[in-house]
Amino acid sequence: MSLLRIYSPLADQAQSCQWALIEAGRQPVAGQGRLADLPKRVDRVQLVIPATQVLITRARIPHGARRGPGSVLAFAVEEKLAGEPDASQVSWLGSVGDEDALAVIDRKGLERWQEALGTVGIRVDEVHCETLLLPLAAGEWSIAWHGSEGFVRSGEFEGTTTDCGDRNSPPLGLCLMLDEAKSRGAGPASIAIYTTTPDAEPDVAAWQRELGTELRVAGTWDWRMASPAAGVCLAQQRQRWRVLSGAVRRLRPAAWILGVALALHAIALVTDWTLLASEQRALRQKMESQFRSAFSETVAVVDPALQMRRKLAEARHAAGVSDSGDFLPMIDQVAAAAKELPAGALRTVSYEGGQMTLEISTNAETAIQALRARLLQSGLSVETSPASTRAAKTTVVLIVRAS
Repeated sequence: MSLLRIYSPLADQAQSCQWALIEAGRQPVAGQGRLADLPKRVDRVQLVIPATQVLITRARIPHGARRGPGSVLAFAVEEKLAGEPDASQVSWLGSVGDEDALAVIDRKGLERWQEALGTVGIRVDEVHCETLLLPLAAGEWSIAWHGSEGFVRSGEFEGTTTDCGDRNSPPLGLCLMLDEAKSRGAGPASIAIYTTTPDAEPDVAAWQRELGTELRVAGTWDWRMASPAAGVCLAQQRQRWRVLSGAVRRLRPAAWILGVALALHAIALVTDWTLLASEQRALRQKMESQFRSAFSETVAVVDPALQMRRKLAEARHAAGVSDSGDFLPMIDQVAAAAKELPAGALRTVSYEGGQMTLEISTNAETAIQALRARLLQSGLSVETSPASTRAAKTTVVLIVRAS
C-alpha cells in the first residue's frame, strides 16, 4: 500500500508543492517541485491542508445533518465565518460531549487544487488537516512548535493555531485555552511539545511556570512523518476500482452482488437525504414560527436567525441600551487592544453592519499576533485576511465582530 501526501496551501495557485511518498516497509521519500512531476502510481492520495487554513469549531446540529457538508452545516457556523457560507466547505468531524466538531476550509481553494492535480492525472482520495495529524495521547494535549508559533491538538477532533511566543514565554492563546479548559475541569494532565524546526525547543521549566501544566519534549515532527492511519478525513472521494479485463468473467457473480448492494445503498441514501431535508424544513419552520410569535407584524421571514438578531439589536437601541455590535462599544475595545501597536501601523478603521475592519501595515508580525490575542481576550471574534506586501511593508486586514 502506497500513500502520496501533498501539502496544499489553499491560498496558493497550485503550481508546485511539497510532497511525501509513504510505502509499507520502506523509508518515506520527500520532495518538492511541479505538480506534473509528482509520483503517479500510488494507491491513495491525501491533501494535507495547513493548520492555519482550517477552522475547527463546535456547534450543535441536527443528527441527520452529520452525514456530510451542506447548507445546514454551513448555517451552523455562519456567525464564525468571514465570508458567505457558500464559500466554505464544512465537514462534520465527530461528537465532543453534547456538541459537534466541524472543520471549515475554503471551497474554491480546495477545488482549485483538485482540478490542478486532475489535469496531471492525480485524483485526490482524502483531505486532511495538518492539526489533526499531530500525535495525541490520552489525557494529554500536543503542540507543534517552530520556535515562535505553532498549532495545538487538544482532542481527537479539536485543535487550533497559536499566536506568537518565544523560548521563555508560551503563546498567550495557549494560556487562554488552558485556563478555559481548566475552568470546565477538562484541562490536560500534560502537554507534549513536538518541534518542527531545528533549535525550536523552548525552555520547558519557564513554560511550565507560565502554564501551570506539566510539559514534556516529544521530539521532532512534521506532516511527512505522520502515520498513514493518522488524522481525521475532512473529505473523501469514492474508492477507485481497477478491474483487469481478464478477470471480468471470474468476477461476474461479485458484480451482481455489488450491483444489488449499490441499489440498496442508493435507496438508503435517498431515504437519508429525504429525512435530512425534512429535518431541515422542520427546523426552519420552528425558527420561523418562534420569530413570528415574537414579531407578528413582520411581513416576510427570509432568515429567521439573522432577523431575530437584528430585532434584538433594535429592541436594545429602543431601550437606550447599546448592543455589543454597535460602533462605540466595539471601537472602545479595539482602541484598548490597539494601543500597543507601533505608531502609524493602524492605517484605516471602517465599520459597517456590526463588523469593523482594521487595515494594519507593519513588518512586526509579533505586534499583529498580540493585537489579535488581545481582541480575542476582550470577547471579540477576529478573522485575518491573507497578507499582502506594499512598499516593503506587510499589510494585514483584521475583520472584527462581536461574539
